[in-house]
Amino acid sequence: MAKRTPKADSGATRLKITQIRSTIGFNKNQAKVIESLGLRRIGHSVELADSEAVRGMILKVRHLVTVE
Repeated sequence: MAKRTPKADSGATRLKITQIRSTIGFNKNQAKVIESLGLRRIGHSVELADSEAVRGMILKVRHLVTVE
């Protein structure tokens, strides 16, 4: 499988998202959102481009993540 190379975003804002709580005991849709953000476990962080779609996903699971 070919590796993806990040596109050169000129001045695009990035968000650092960290999972701080487990998805156990919460709605399964929220677990799917955490997975789609690329988070795998508590303490795992990812950097994503700031977009409306990403902000909507963060809003859905705001009690499980922190954003910097």
